[in-house]
Order: sequence, then C-alpha cells, then structure tokens
Amino acid sequence: MLRANPADRRSLAELASTAGASHRTIERLFATEGRMSFGRWRIRHKMLVALEQLANGESVSNVADAVGYETPSSFIAAFRTTFGTTPTAYFSNGTSD
Repeated sequence: MLRANPADRRSLAELASTAGASHRTIERLFATEGRMSFGRWRIRHKMLVALEQLANGESVSNVADAVGYETPSSFIAAFRTTFGTTPTAYFSNGTSD
C-alpha cells in the first residue's frame, strides 16, 4: 500500500488491519525480515521515492506533497536528518552541468 502511495498517512494499526494482520505481526516481520522497525522503513521508503523524484527534476514542494509531508520545510528537515544535507545541496554536489 505504501509503495503505491508513499503519502498514505494511515497508522501501522490501520494499514495492518487493511492487510488482514495485526500491527504486532507487521512489526515483528519488519524487525526479523527487514532488520528495522516499520517506522524506520516508512521514512526510508519516503526518502528513496523522494530521491528518485528530485533526480527527475521535480520541485521540493511537489516531492514533499507526494511523499506525505505537510510542508516543504518539514520534508527538508526529514531529508537533512536522513542524508545530512538539504535536497538542493545533495543534488548540487557533482551533478551540475
């Protein structure tokens, strides 16, 4: 569900219920098979989708909306936490014409 719509804001419990599982089962599966929590995977997935869209020339505002952040500044803060820099700086390092 989240791969199809990374902006989906439903909680793990709501997503698990839709998938026909308990949230504890989903948490366990992520811990054992993915070696990370569901929350960490969700953020990582959003950031990977964001990287792809930014690399394809999408604006930060459009990407922030597409991956479920309420504002571009909250997306930029999450991006900086994940990658250690802003989206603009990330793509200006060695990718300019």
